[in-house]
Amino acid sequence: MSKYVDAFVIPVMKNKLNDYVKMAKVAGKVWKQHGAIDYFECVEDDVKPGKYTSYPQSVKIKKGEVVVVSWITYKSRKHRDQVLKKVLSDKQLEKAMNMKNPPFDGKRMFFGGFKTLLKK
Repeated sequence: MSKYVDAFVIPVMKNKLNDYVKMAKVAGKVWKQHGAIDYFECVEDDVKPGKYTSYPQSVKIKKGEVVVVSWITYKSRKHRDQVLKKVLSDKQLEKAMNMKNPPFDGKRMFFGGFKTLLKK
């Protein structure tokens, strides 16, 4: 059985990065409680605007923002769907997300599900 990955690219305001981390800690706990294998949150370190495309360009980065890349791994697509259903109804996550004043712009975030092609 191949693994399945949900991947996210998110523009986060630098001055709200700590708020994002607090929210992500709860989110990671919730995903893992409901069966996710791994949960990662990574902040840009060596990403530069490219000539045609890049991580900063992909989310139309604005002054004062950083790019965060995150991913969650599952046993399979079916397993992801089961976990996600539980996560979306978990009240812990709802409480952790300050949607009145979020630390990121969800309109410029992008995400998707991926089948594992190769693992070494």
